[in-house]
Amino acid sequence: MTLGRRDVMMGAGAIALAAAVPAGAQGTKFVSKRPPRAQRRFVSTAVEAEIRRVKAKIADPELAWLFENCYPNTLDTTVQTGVLDGKPDTFVITGDIDAMWLRDSSAQLQTYVHLANKDAGLRRMFVGAIQRQARCILVDPYANAFMRDTTAKSNLGARDDMTEMKPGVAERKWEIDSLCYPMRFAQSYWSVTRDKTPFDDFWARGMMKAVATLKEQQRLEGPGPYRFQRNHPSPTETLMFDGYGAPTRKVGLIHSGFRPSDDACVFPFLIPSNLFAVSALTMLATVLKEARGDAAGAADCLALAASVRQALDLHGKMPDGEGGQVWAYEVNGFGDAIFMDDANVPSLSALPLLGAADRKDPLFRRTAKLAWSPRNPYFFEGTAAKGIGGPHIGMDMIWPMSIITHAFNSDDEAEIRQCLTWLKTTHGGTGFMHESFHKDNPAKFTRSWFAWVNGLFGDLILDLERRKPALLASRY
Repeated sequence: MTLGRRDVMMGAGAIALAAAVPAGAQGTKFVSKRPPRAQRRFVSTAVEAEIRRVKAKIADPELAWLFENCYPNTLDTTVQTGVLDGKPDTFVITGDIDAMWLRDSSAQLQTYVHLANKDAGLRRMFVGAIQRQARCILVDPYANAFMRDTTAKSNLGARDDMTEMKPGVAERKWEIDSLCYPMRFAQSYWSVTRDKTPFDDFWARGMMKAVATLKEQQRLEGPGPYRFQRNHPSPTETLMFDGYGAPTRKVGLIHSGFRPSDDACVFPFLIPSNLFAVSALTMLATVLKEARGDAAGAADCLALAASVRQALDLHGKMPDGEGGQVWAYEVNGFGDAIFMDDANVPSLSALPLLGAADRKDPLFRRTAKLAWSPRNPYFFEGTAAKGIGGPHIGMDMIWPMSIITHAFNSDDEAEIRQCLTWLKTTHGGTGFMHESFHKDNPAKFTRSWFAWVNGLFGDLILDLERRKPALLASRY
């Protein structure tokens, strides 16, 4: 039986029981959980200064401790820098899985981009990551995860998947957001630094391959080359109908085989990821035009974005049951739709984080409100917290990522305070965020080393320091 990311995590003891010591048992003295400086993968003077600056504004000692542990976790533990073909190269693992996801690596590094102009070493590391992502896409635009060695076979056991596995690919689950995240990351770097260094012809080839793949998966001229099947007991690990997925009416939306959770789509038109594609293509157009002077490439991006946006407006919504409309989670183009939300980003709840919706847009607000309710089958409420999970881990398992997203979306100080309290009281004594925890027992959690959510928690603290500083000046 082929093993996937889910199995690798479970095999490594992904569901853990924390030691039965209360998180606050150390009193007011919280010892750093960071590796010793000499053992850190990457050290940035700008990031260290940011940690000191923000931590000084956090009155609650445990919250400050969590920020100090979580915010630099990607740099401390997951970044591997070097030189490849004479240019900077940066490989970023997710944490407890020794492979680089295009999505995770982009999101992990995103939290530090605003500091790029303060640290030349940080800029070089970003250049290496942007180049590596382009290299990954050129290896296989349909893959979601990659090996550091571009000639190596998968370390996830995915080599037996019924798909076109290539050297250097760790897993080949087609997910729209895998191509969108590098576009967003590139635009973020460009907007902060105005540095043209990473945006050479090699990078441009990767981005054009990404755009062509998104267009190919509209499937307007046939099913396209991608298919995927896996011999696995869980239906979320494989695609029906010879690996092409459920049937659709071709309406201009982009097909996705899998969700950001790496779980198979029920209906192939995954609406949060299509919305992300619209915003990401628009971001890419900006970089192509401004950094490279490529007006034609930018126009291609904007044309594809416009066609997908038109299809979303026509086919991406559904009734909310109260006389209004919300964004669906998945549709098939025949009029069938699923409403749910999954904690993994892109999600319906996290659209503003990706530039895919305005936080105050009424359609988004209705959608997010419905997602944070029992109308969503993966919304869980227990004695430890409320939040959204998903099929990937299973019922009653809340993802801290969803609580963080909920706080980002809110202007209500009481609501944000509650989210911070949940995050502070559900880390199971570890000092880090987890992939998920049980709604009634936060000592039962998955993935003690999951760098993406640690960075996202740090991002939330930075966001609150800017817009709600009084909340950080309080104790919880």
